[in-house]
Amino acid sequence: MVRRLYPLNMAVISDIVIGSGPSGVAAAKALLARGRPVLMLDGGKVLEPEAEARRIILANDEPLTWGQASRDAWMEPQFAAAPGQVRRYGSDFAMEAGTDTFANLPGWMGLRASRAAGGLSNLWGSAVLPYAQQDMAGWPITADDLTPHYRAVAEFLPVAGVPDELEAPLPAFPMEGRTGIEPSPQARELLARFEARRTALSAMGVHAGPARQAVNASCRQCGLCLHGCPFGLIWSARDTLADLQRHPGFSYRPGAVVTRIEEGPDRITLHLGDGTTVSGTRAFLGAGVLETARILLASQPNLEELVLKDSQHAFLPMLHRWRNRARPDRGRFHTLPQAFVEIDAPEVSPFLVHSQLYTWNEHFPRDLVENYARKLPGSAPVFIALARRLIVAQVFLHSDHSHRISLSLASDGRLQAGLEANPAMERVLKAAARHMGLAMRKAGLLPLTFAARPGAPGSSFHVGASVPMAAEPKPGESDALGRPLGWNRLHLIDASSLPAIPATTITFSVMANAHRIGTLAP
Repeated sequence: MVRRLYPLNMAVISDIVIGSGPSGVAAAKALLARGRPVLMLDGGKVLEPEAEARRIILANDEPLTWGQASRDAWMEPQFAAAPGQVRRYGSDFAMEAGTDTFANLPGWMGLRASRAAGGLSNLWGSAVLPYAQQDMAGWPITADDLTPHYRAVAEFLPVAGVPDELEAPLPAFPMEGRTGIEPSPQARELLARFEARRTALSAMGVHAGPARQAVNASCRQCGLCLHGCPFGLIWSARDTLADLQRHPGFSYRPGAVVTRIEEGPDRITLHLGDGTTVSGTRAFLGAGVLETARILLASQPNLEELVLKDSQHAFLPMLHRWRNRARPDRGRFHTLPQAFVEIDAPEVSPFLVHSQLYTWNEHFPRDLVENYARKLPGSAPVFIALARRLIVAQVFLHSDHSHRISLSLASDGRLQAGLEANPAMERVLKAAARHMGLAMRKAGLLPLTFAARPGAPGSSFHVGASVPMAAEPKPGESDALGRPLGWNRLHLIDASSLPAIPATTITFSVMANAHRIGTLAP
């Protein structure tokens, strides 16, 4: 990898991008396309050499030659992660420990920060969808404004998928000419049933189709997606970062953690954790919603609090009632989302309710044994067999129906978090799960609504809108280019500047908006 480091004796550069996650690389791509030099400041943590060596050893063999011992050794570190933490490749490099970010880490808090090269995209589930206009009502931008930027982002972000029923409620990014990755055997049966019952589902306001994933279409179907793809085929922003580092106008400075920002009449200055400063004409802040909040709170002494909007989610387990032609835990398959279901039903919500359906993965039997088999001695084999009939829907709500997370700055520079509960959340979530269950019955699934389990606030990682864009910004808001009121040279490019958090997938739209801001910034 070419690493172009920032020359410390350089007085002022043009544009500074803070963070190498999805929004950071998207904005950098747009700025470079305009001929503007870019310096990227980043925490820059990377996978440890020992873990990378393990990955290479596994990737050098064909998946069908891996023994179960090799698979178990690859998966076990992820299962052993601390509560609230997510690992890939057996490493914690991509996610900061909660106590490093929060001075008062609450037990309910599911959100975490990242200071890794590529940010939290090292951990994501790769689901890709645009936003619907009905979910952007009142925003200073429209779905049409994002459409050319979805296309621009898709030039470096692989989008695997096919034209389908989902384009009716979500037309901003057509799938014509694209190729999907092969669904699992269970998912193939389920998708065929969706197609056969399309009319009945549409009458319920339900649109279903194959999932769209940010995955190279040459997916090896090794089944280790949730533990770190040994072949690196799930897109991470670090892939695009490597491409950016080959551009002559791009410089990258890892290990540069921004502590605060100040703006002058002709430049913006960033103070770093090592005591140095960097100045430029504009800064594009995409450090992730927690790190961005920390920087903003430290940079504005009169700003006492920011409030994050969450997209509350829940897991709805379902059992399929058809016979498995083959065991779903053997052979070739992937464990990313297999299907998307969008509910457009005013009796449930004025916004879309989004669901991602997962067929068998190695978490299913472990979860059933942990939660149920331990209470019934000798029943573990039954629950392990039951897991092979399990399909789980992860159901997401719009942020208007969800809890909020308040953030303030502690005396030691970490964040203090508080929960602002939304009393309507439980009611809407139950209505969504009930409607989802009725629809899925038509496709041969038995929804276990009694076992539906809400996720902790923030744990969907579909979170943001702490400084929402507005046509006429008020204090605590930003303009259509992500500039907080009172700032001229600072642009918020991550989810912090979204006006709300729709239920559909977040990363693709955050990237499109960051690319839009990078394209239009003065």
